[in-house]
Amino acid sequence: MQTRYLKHAIEEDLPKKMLFIGGPRQVGKTTLARSLLKSSSHYLNWDVPADRDKILRGELPSAKRIAFDEIHKYRSWRNFLKGVFDGSRDSQTQILVTGSARLDFYRRGGDSLQGRYFFHRLHPLSIAELRDEKALADLLRLGGFPEPFFSGTDRDAKRWSLDYRHRLIREDLTSLERFEDLGNIELLLMRMPELVGSPLSLNALREDLQVSHHSVRRWLDALERLYAFFRISPFGPPKIRAVKKEQKHYHFDWTLVKSDAARFENLVASGLLKWCHYERDVNGRELELRYFRDVTGREVDFVIMEGKTPLQFIECKMSDESVDPSLRYLKGKFPGVEAVQIVAKGKKNFISPDGIRVLPAGKFLATLV
Repeated sequence: MQTRYLKHAIEEDLPKKMLFIGGPRQVGKTTLARSLLKSSSHYLNWDVPADRDKILRGELPSAKRIAFDEIHKYRSWRNFLKGVFDGSRDSQTQILVTGSARLDFYRRGGDSLQGRYFFHRLHPLSIAELRDEKALADLLRLGGFPEPFFSGTDRDAKRWSLDYRHRLIREDLTSLERFEDLGNIELLLMRMPELVGSPLSLNALREDLQVSHHSVRRWLDALERLYAFFRISPFGPPKIRAVKKEQKHYHFDWTLVKSDAARFENLVASGLLKWCHYERDVNGRELELRYFRDVTGREVDFVIMEGKTPLQFIECKMSDESVDPSLRYLKGKFPGVEAVQIVAKGKKNFISPDGIRVLPAGKFLATLV
């Protein structure tokens, strides 16, 4: 069984506070939680009637570590966890909480748990987590979710992806808040992979679906909260005349993206976001993933920020080419910032006269998490 990259960090944090694990559905949260327990009886799932009865009666396992899954479906879940945590300090019981993507949304709805938990976001598999630079082709083909990836077959991966989208809309979305136009929301989710890598225009989506701007924005916000995709904002200090508002988006299930170049860019975006979230959740660093685009059309795929300071510029290419002129331009404006051009199908590994590192994508992605 694949040991997930967050396991060690969670083991370190559990003695200090409650530990919440968030992330996309079927990314492996439940499997990770179970791997941290000594017995399956220490795992209580709100969706299981027998476990729900134990929770409501307060008949919890006598164990050093207890995991609650889907507990956020319990109306008084915050007060319940607060009581369990405050009452367990003498016994030093460790509490782990997992759930669907809605957990991240619902935990923000009140402050009764403030200061009582750490929150870790679990992401799909990556080259660094698999410890295999040669896994790039399989990840591009099958995606990073454990079930389709370890199935090893295109057929199973495609079936999984269709079922995933259906459940995301018909189960998770409808339980988050009331949505009536599910058909158009599914059309929206089917349309978006075609737009990966380009600025996301709400007005264009509104015109495609023949709905209001408010509806599209509301649907996008809800789908993003459920980890269907994520958006990144532009990096734009005044001296480079950058665009200010146009966001780009990427999917956690990048197999939805049909273009080879866009799918590769999406996979890299996911890997970079995974690293940023890990550094923020585990080490407290204020990292953010952005991109660069200026008013003349120059664009660099990704910018890693720490606070207001750029740390790294990353450009994605499918094959060995000369250094991208936009990356060279941005490196010239910020000579102290590391600039990297990663190549999906190339083998060259060198530093250009401009100080830009060019290397195979597998080698670069293996340095993340």
